[in-house]
Amino acid sequence: MSRSTVQLKTLVRREILRFVRRPYNTFLPPIITNTLYFSVFGVILGSRIGAIAGVSYIQFVLPGLVVLGAISDAFENASFSIFHGRWNNYIDAVIVTPMSNLNMVVSYVIASATRGILTALLIVGVGLVFTSVPISHPFYLVGFILVITTLFGGLGIIGGLWADDFDYLTVMNQFILRPLVFFGAVFYSLDVLPPLWRNVSLLNPMVYMVNGVRYGMIGVTEINPNTSLVVLSVTTAVVLAFDFLLFKRGYGLTE
Repeated sequence: MSRSTVQLKTLVRREILRFVRRPYNTFLPPIITNTLYFSVFGVILGSRIGAIAGVSYIQFVLPGLVVLGAISDAFENASFSIFHGRWNNYIDAVIVTPMSNLNMVVSYVIASATRGILTALLIVGVGLVFTSVPISHPFYLVGFILVITTLFGGLGIIGGLWADDFDYLTVMNQFILRPLVFFGAVFYSLDVLPPLWRNVSLLNPMVYMVNGVRYGMIGVTEINPNTSLVVLSVTTAVVLAFDFLLFKRGYGLTE
């Protein structure tokens, strides 16, 4: 095993253990939150709304809740880890190693994407308590989950390097990411919107993520999944390249 591989595995292992060792902070909140979502929106309101696109309402909202949990935790993991390391100066222990900037970025992204994927699985598990969870297109489902968790792990790195205090992280997650997801056709179909607002909604990148995961799970989508996957993949590559440039420059790390 090469030295580069050992360095990569070591940092990935440290970052994964950081959140695995705190299950009450990492895994319990999405379980409780999504139990409430499914109870209120799926069971209580869903029984009154009926079917959408040929599936029950609770099955229709499930993919959106998976996206919401996965991207929030992937973003939070990377941003908090980077910022907390800067705040307490222990990120210096990573910077001074002979580890390449590329391996540093890849390590943080892998760990963050892993947390996002685990959260997605937990939400699906909660969903199974309330309804069946069909998987219509497993390859699309896996592809979209991998891409969006990687994308938001990369965005979390940018957030962690940019933030000046913990309030910045809260603002980005609670007041930017979550509203975008809620207006990303999680709880409704784009077809119920007037033409103007439907076109405006298409400017929201979350719409493509939610529809992509929804297509993978229940086979329902309002946007071509191939187009969505290509666009999201290219966006992810651009974000990761930007992460690398920030680490190479030392932005937020040495300033």
